[in-house]
Amino acid sequence: MTRHAAIMVIGLLVLALAGGACGRTGQDAGEPAAEGDSASVAVEQSTGGAVGDSQPAVVESPPTPVVVHVQNSPGDMSVEVFSLQVSRGMTEEGRACVDCHRLEQPGIVNDWKDSRHAHAGVSCIDCHEVDATDPTATQHEDLIGTDTYISVLVPPSRCANCHPTEVDQFDSSGHFRAFRQIIPKDDLHALVSRHEGQDHPEFGNAPDETGCMQCHGTEIVIGDDNRPLDSTWPNMGIGNVYPDGSTGNCSTCHTRHKFSIVEARKPNACASCHLGPDHPDIEIYENSKHGHIFLTDSADWIWDSAPDTWEPGDYRAPTCATCHMSGIGELSTTHNITERLYWNLWAKRSGVRDSEDVLDPLLGNGEEGRAKMKLVCSSCHGALHTDSFFEQGDRAVQLYNEAYYDVAEGWRQDLQDAGLLLENPWQDEFQRIYYYLWHHEGRRARQGALMGGPDWAHWHGFFELQQDLYDLEAIYNRRIETGQVEE
Repeated sequence: MTRHAAIMVIGLLVLALAGGACGRTGQDAGEPAAEGDSASVAVEQSTGGAVGDSQPAVVESPPTPVVVHVQNSPGDMSVEVFSLQVSRGMTEEGRACVDCHRLEQPGIVNDWKDSRHAHAGVSCIDCHEVDATDPTATQHEDLIGTDTYISVLVPPSRCANCHPTEVDQFDSSGHFRAFRQIIPKDDLHALVSRHEGQDHPEFGNAPDETGCMQCHGTEIVIGDDNRPLDSTWPNMGIGNVYPDGSTGNCSTCHTRHKFSIVEARKPNACASCHLGPDHPDIEIYENSKHGHIFLTDSADWIWDSAPDTWEPGDYRAPTCATCHMSGIGELSTTHNITERLYWNLWAKRSGVRDSEDVLDPLLGNGEEGRAKMKLVCSSCHGALHTDSFFEQGDRAVQLYNEAYYDVAEGWRQDLQDAGLLLENPWQDEFQRIYYYLWHHEGRRARQGALMGGPDWAHWHGFFELQQDLYDLEAIYNRRIETGQVEE
């Protein structure tokens, strides 16, 4: 039998099965489902479509089926259109949510209907419904008089009902402490509220609300109406602490309401927080050869492989997720982004990770982390290349530690002991330059070195570090000699 004849037979068999078996649900073919029946997925196919050229699902009402349009592959000899309906068991409340929101907030439904949640029958109510006693429980006008309560907040504890491993891994990672690390830092609170916010009685918290907490998160506070206060929500911070005590924000990387693994695998997902003068990780990535390949040759990469099957071949170069999270080679997927790290590259002085305390800046096992990262590298590079790369990067980190930070910190300590530092660090030239040395230029040099970004390691890193050091030395000598802080 020829290939085309075989395709024709298969097409006719599928058509017969679709029309005779799957196309009926106890009713005459073509009749709509009765009110209250389970929501369904209808798959419509038409000839002439390209392979993988899927169209987004379309929600219709009433009733509310989840409809997925799929075009046939080339060579499909079946008739022009057929429908396949599969019960997904969406509840009446779930359908009601979709019916209303597709008119009021179509962007939400358009995202959701193209998500894996929709295709599995997971609807709004499955994530947003809470007990009546929940401190965030509310009822809008369509729910008043029913036993259904909802919350605008979906904490990671709710995600853990279906994704427990991912949440457990996150809780052991550096992302967990993104907001919690800020709580005891009086100098940071002073920077944001007193200096940036100018102690303004009404608007002084704006720098935090529009800046810090949009990446780091905050403790979400609930008002008397059981809704979050606008001083703490909305925000997309990854370290949010929710009223139930759970920490995290899955939608930071898998944005709502599509929650796409494809999105989270791309470097742009990390770039919304990992950028700028103090941690220019996306800029470093784009400066690297990995970024070079991504920017010039990623249009046809395969992004939607199942977890633990996304391997070289689907892509030519790694993204942030490849190195830090994805299953590759012998490594399984992880949502613990600390697991494959050796150094802390953001602290004032870099140390090798050696702590099990999730709030410790040295969280992790550096030796194990380096071994795991080398396994990532080994999928594309030989041992000599990988080992030599890390030797180069480690020397850069140690140079920063010993020749720059240790020297500057020694001067700072001497001036503090001598009473030659101003109380307001942002009016003190020495303290301002010292801050830039470790928080800006020092991070850029270290992170650029170990992520393959030469411009950031050199010109934005060590070149500016040496200028900082010479400026600090001149100020230090002047103050020690005169016993005074310059006007």
